[in-house]
Amino acid sequence: MAETKKLTLKEKKALKERLKHLKSGKLEKRYANMGFIFMIPWFIGAAMFLAYPLGSSFWYALNNIRNTPLGQQFTFVGQGNFTNILLQDPDFIVELVDYLTSTIISTPIIVVFALIIAMMLNMKIKGKGFFRLIFFLPVIIVSGPILGMLTAEGAGSVSAIDTQAISSAIGSVLPSMLADPISDVFSNMITTLWYSGVQILIFLSGLQKIDKSMYEAAKIDGGSGWECFWKITLPNLKPMILLNTIYTIVFISSNNQNPIINLIQASMFSGTKEKGYGYASAMAWLYSIVVLVLVGLFALLLMTRKGAYEKQVKRAKKQRKKEARNFKKIERRNRRNAKRIQHQRERGKITTHTTKRDEY
Repeated sequence: MAETKKLTLKEKKALKERLKHLKSGKLEKRYANMGFIFMIPWFIGAAMFLAYPLGSSFWYALNNIRNTPLGQQFTFVGQGNFTNILLQDPDFIVELVDYLTSTIISTPIIVVFALIIAMMLNMKIKGKGFFRLIFFLPVIIVSGPILGMLTAEGAGSVSAIDTQAISSAIGSVLPSMLADPISDVFSNMITTLWYSGVQILIFLSGLQKIDKSMYEAAKIDGGSGWECFWKITLPNLKPMILLNTIYTIVFISSNNQNPIINLIQASMFSGTKEKGYGYASAMAWLYSIVVLVLVGLFALLLMTRKGAYEKQVKRAKKQRKKEARNFKKIERRNRRNAKRIQHQRERGKITTHTTKRDEY
């Protein structure tokens, strides 16, 4: 009986120590709270300069707005603007399909190109700072009106003669619905690569934070460079890949070279009776919803696959929670048994011999 009590006490101590590990997340919660504190200025700015314009634009989308000498006249039309865009405006649907196809194709190209260049710039080479400047320089120079001027002069695209062989090869394999956007990506390859400067910097910061001892240990174990890339580099850069993918989609979607942006601006300043600020606001809201869905699909695709380490951590957390539940069940059962035995003792229904047997 004494040995049984000692074993039970040891088990309780072991389970209590394991429960302490469940409370080890207090430091992580403290770091998370500090992060939220630093985000408070952004929340205040978003509430002041983002929430009100969004609400105003949605109200505009529900009205037909006419500019008169007496001011703007609002005529409530409800979902009329959205219906006209989806059912009577052929340009918006065509441009939207082209945007989705080109974005889905060009986004992986930009992210993969940025990753390759970042890995090359992270190597020990001479003039590393100069090469970094070359790849980031288009972000500073080729923006706004300058990008529009270069695009108008044809500096951001490859000539049709140079891409004719590629376009004919793609057209012979794929249908025209897919062949045309892919050919446009190849013809606008220069502009596409201009968009990768920020992504290269983000990947560089991620590569420099990877512990070099991990690569040394992998090489000692006989790991090749390809295995180190798949087992060490890529898992550590997974958050950066997600960030760059979302940034690329948002940048392409909000770029002034986007035909849908130009279509919204043309509708805003149109002098026709059907179009105007309300029609353009409804078009912008539909376009925003499509962009959000596209971002969500890419994020879902990149966030669903978990690494082996993440799976082990999740499995360990489940095991700890299970042990905590079992420990609580044991404590509740012991308290119920102690109360029952104490109650029977008070009523004189059990003897000392039966009490020892129950304790066993």
